[in-house]
Amino acid sequence: MKPDVRAIAELDRVIHEPGRLMIVALLSAVEEADFLYLQHETGLNKGTLSSHLAKLEECGYVKITKMFQGKMPRTVLRLTEAGERAFTAYRKKLKAAL
Repeated sequence: MKPDVRAIAELDRVIHEPGRLMIVALLSAVEEADFLYLQHETGLNKGTLSSHLAKLEECGYVKITKMFQGKMPRTVLRLTEAGERAFTAYRKKLKAAL
């Protein structure tokens, strides 16, 4: 297999899924973001966004904090150090492949 093709095969499949890639890319640019911001920016519905976030949290890439702001629930998300490292590695491998 050609080296650049092999690089594509070695991409992190958790991040490579388009919905999760959008989430990780957005979170890499900010310290934290709330659920509604991510929903608006990605265009994903609540269920799909929740599912992607659960997968990212399960892999240790995203930290999810649920709280109340007054009487309103608020979900805050941030990329973990492991998530930042994984996204950096993903970008390097993708760039090498292209």
